Amino acid sequence: MEYKLMDRAALENKLAELQAQYDAFEQMHLNLNMARGKPSADQLALSDGLFRAIEADSPMQGADHMEIRNYGVLTGLVEMRQIFADLLGVNVDNVILGGSSSLNLMFDYISQCMTHGVCGGTPWFGQEIKFLCPVPGYDRHFGILQYFGIEMIPVEMLPTGPDMDAIESLVQDPSVKGMFCVPKYSNPGGITFSDETVERVAKLKPAASDFRIIWDNAYAIHDVSDTPDTLREIFSACAQYGSEDMIIEVASFAKVTFPGACVSCIIASDKNLAQIRGRLSYQIINHDKINQMRHAAFFKDAAGVLVHMKKHAAILKPKFDIVLQAFERHLQGKGIASWTKPNGGYFISLDVPDGCAKRVVSLCKQAGLILTGAGATYPLGNDPRDRNIRIAPTFPSTQELSQAMEVLCLCIEIASIEKLLND
Repeated sequence: MEYKLMDRAALENKLAELQAQYDAFEQMHLNLNMARGKPSADQLALSDGLFRAIEADSPMQGADHMEIRNYGVLTGLVEMRQIFADLLGVNVDNVILGGSSSLNLMFDYISQCMTHGVCGGTPWFGQEIKFLCPVPGYDRHFGILQYFGIEMIPVEMLPTGPDMDAIESLVQDPSVKGMFCVPKYSNPGGITFSDETVERVAKLKPAASDFRIIWDNAYAIHDVSDTPDTLREIFSACAQYGSEDMIIEVASFAKVTFPGACVSCIIASDKNLAQIRGRLSYQIINHDKINQMRHAAFFKDAAGVLVHMKKHAAILKPKFDIVLQAFERHLQGKGIASWTKPNGGYFISLDVPDGCAKRVVSLCKQAGLILTGAGATYPLGNDPRDRNIRIAPTFPSTQELSQAMEVLCLCIEIASIEKLLND
């Protein structure tokens, strides 16, 4: 029964019952953490073979015959670039390898635009700069924009991707210079852009000639369900409209192998890559080619990566099931929550009644469960409706996760009834 249909006396009795359960959890002195979307120890162990992928007597030259222990190869080893190219459906010549962080690649690209503009254009520094931000979205994207003082314009995420009607209108403002997005299994909603959305992105005609979309394809191969989503390849879509220069794509193996010791890449048009390479020639001589070779030797090819990802999915699917089953068991039909049911990625997006997210997160913390902060999925940490919470089920063990979900659902019920009684 929906709580809003219950009379005040029934709500007060229910709240007292829930409070007793909550008090029992507090007495347990729990220490549970679901704040970040980190791989679990079991997932990390899948890649321990990297430590043995190359040995001291292994060939120390890549396919291009460059010595991997010495200086050189600014764009990265071609065998690792080819793996990324095959996985993402792009030309290997348009792939440049980075270090262990695609976030670093995104930050550096925005920094380049601020100081040197886009492909010979006017530097963004000193201009009125705005970026479109699909919400709920990724807090670290917002953090980059906040660091550079770029105004963020929220755009609602729909089941098919960001609201393209709004985007097509907003890009007519020449001060709108770009957009951050996660096109497959978005953070936190797990939404994949539909073919129509990708088409409309490719067809955009922004007023700003230096408009750039940061296409953060972080979860391109992170399927969990047996019926995974498919994402249309963006550069082939753009080729039909001559808009390839508009896209800056990044990806990494952060959640494929080791987040702190992986390989990332940036993919762009020839024109954009010429500027990026020019900057890199001053910034770095080369990234870690030994680690690039280690990854290439471990996986051998893109097919090897996909086999590896099925092992990740086998670990992750039970955890996603625990979360979704708990929501259905405790919250379904009560009119106090809605949630996404993603086919992959690392997160589930949860909406509670307006004005309740901060209260839920606070109650959980008091009971020993740390969640991502309420508001983190919106620019400047400001969720105007105070309702969205990012659920990150990957890091805890299944036992810890089951216990965490009991606490979370209980706190949602308490916060929701409190609001009904106070309205």
